[in-house]
Amino acid sequence: MTKDGGGTDLIPGLDELPPTSPGKAEKPGKGGKPGKARKKGARRPAEALPVARIAVDMSLPHLDRPFDYLVPAELDAKTVPGCRVRVRFAGQLVDGFVLERVAESEHEGKLLFLERVTSSEAVLTPEVAALIREVADRYAGTFADVLRLAVPPRHARVEAEPVVASGDAGGEPSGTGGSGAWSDYPAGPSFLSALADGRAPRAVWTALPGLDWTAAVAQAVAVTHRSGRGALVVVADGRDVARMDTALKAELGEGVHVALTAELGPAERYRRWLAVLRGTARAVVGTRAAMFAPVADLGLAVLWDDGDDVHAEPHAPYPHARDVLALRAHRANAGALIGGFTRTTDATQLVESGWAHSLTADRERVRTAMPRVRYVGEDAQLARDAAARSARLPNVAFEAARQALGEGPVLVQVPRRGYVPAIACGRCRTPAQCAACQGPLSLSSSHAAPYCRWCGRIAGDWRCPECGFVHVRAVVVGAKRTAEELGRAFPGVPVRTSGRDSILERLGPERALVVSTPGAEPPAEGGYSAALLLDGWVLLGRPDLRAGEETLRRWMNAASLVRPQGPVVVAAEGSLPPVQALVRWDPVTYAERELAERKEVGFPPAARMASLTATPAAIRELLADARLPDGAEVLGPVPVPSAPVPGADVQEKERALIRVPRAAGHALARALKEAQGVRSARKTAETVRVQIDPLELI
Repeated sequence: MTKDGGGTDLIPGLDELPPTSPGKAEKPGKGGKPGKARKKGARRPAEALPVARIAVDMSLPHLDRPFDYLVPAELDAKTVPGCRVRVRFAGQLVDGFVLERVAESEHEGKLLFLERVTSSEAVLTPEVAALIREVADRYAGTFADVLRLAVPPRHARVEAEPVVASGDAGGEPSGTGGSGAWSDYPAGPSFLSALADGRAPRAVWTALPGLDWTAAVAQAVAVTHRSGRGALVVVADGRDVARMDTALKAELGEGVHVALTAELGPAERYRRWLAVLRGTARAVVGTRAAMFAPVADLGLAVLWDDGDDVHAEPHAPYPHARDVLALRAHRANAGALIGGFTRTTDATQLVESGWAHSLTADRERVRTAMPRVRYVGEDAQLARDAAARSARLPNVAFEAARQALGEGPVLVQVPRRGYVPAIACGRCRTPAQCAACQGPLSLSSSHAAPYCRWCGRIAGDWRCPECGFVHVRAVVVGAKRTAEELGRAFPGVPVRTSGRDSILERLGPERALVVSTPGAEPPAEGGYSAALLLDGWVLLGRPDLRAGEETLRRWMNAASLVRPQGPVVVAAEGSLPPVQALVRWDPVTYAERELAERKEVGFPPAARMASLTATPAAIRELLADARLPDGAEVLGPVPVPSAPVPGADVQEKERALIRVPRAAGHALARALKEAQGVRSARKTAETVRVQIDPLELI
């Protein structure tokens, strides 16, 4: 362990470490070298490269650096860079990873011996270790925090299994090797050619609706594989992983790639992860955690639907898969493909900065593939048909659904799940709130009493505090209530629901009404004959900087499941930019205009921002300790609304935002990391949640 140039301990409490007894370890000389005096039975350091530089599993910011330990001679062969070890740190045995072995330590004092090698499997590769360090620095986090995201827990039984044959000897690829799905895009064939030549093309891809995007991605992966390099594909959920897995098997054959998801269980997931580490699998498809998969000789990193918020890691330091894969592609000199049916402002920023090229189809090809989109106001065209009126459908939407049901299934997207997520007084429209915690009241069925969405209390005796009325009305209608209403409006037509509690995997070509929440829409065989996008005001009215961008993404993802030229009806005001972008099927122009507006007002991604969430006192202390870069603006702090937890102490939390120009982003992260280090060195009890470029600013 190290000291600074003046000999002052950098670690508070380092003096609590037990002294290195001459009877258990020899007395090292200067620079961690072994001394001459050694008692009988003392541990001897390894002859060659006796010092191991170890990343200790400690998340304290002021301890975020490697520490040097001596390698005992008996563990010399097992102590390889990347292996797991146990070391004594501040009187405790903790886990660590060997980063490298060196001849001498820069530490002037005594070095402790590492205690044991947990496993000699080199699970932390130099490339991933460097990526972890870069991600931690970018997001004001610690190496240990990112390491937990990157390397899965050890499964000893799986690790001891015999190594299977390399994926290069798997089944023969069945792909044709031509441009295939990429011929629909003017720059598509040149993108594949660059991958085939071993180059590193980077593109932001706006996929055509109605086409199988998994086939296009699989073809790019196959071209990369044939060039002798590996590939990594990150998607949003297990359903996309399954579809991508099928497409990769069709292109690569068996045994060349693995699929990584949390549903596999610890043993199988670790088994597949080891196959990637050992080089028996040359390509990976998985959800967010797969962004750190140790793919050797990475040639292509793919992220599909980068606007989905599941790509943002919910654990510290909260990295986003788009940034991690961009950093990784840059470090490995690999190609990168960020794709989706729509385009985010973050991806547009990559194009405008010159880091990536735009990969789109020409307008004529888009017109032949897109559905026919119509918009109707929320209340302007309520259906004259009584059945349609009971289903809350505008006349245009009702007629479109009735006609389309003769040709196949119809998709109905509803923004909110549940039955009635929000209610209000039936007379004065005052929102109904819980008397105990002031949380919003909801209904779980037509016969159920109102209940609180925050604390779960039943409010069977609710009475309006403003007018005393006891009856309520729906403010927002959920998917279950919508399905119930549609069943009455279309008697004899099967109504199926798909949402968080139960997601339909796939649908046949037979007629049916499918009511789904955003992101849970099942693909239909042959495509949907029509789609209805209801309650657009719920999505567009959210107090969120990305509300319009996210709404357009959800709409286009649903509409892309409709057959070419099939009808799509969106219930929203037609003058709004997201609605106009949907009607024209032009997400690129919308993203470019949105980015231009963000530049004018200084919001991400045109600027870098950090959010600090804690009690007011903790935020003040951290800001006082932080040496913010020149030009930094502190916005707030403002109170953060949060749902109370029954039985827990209620602490008022606030959030402050710090804004800097993009060029000062690394300086901002470094300043906040140092301030966090000062607080942890003081052993301050309360932590401050620091997020760099958070998705939610309001």
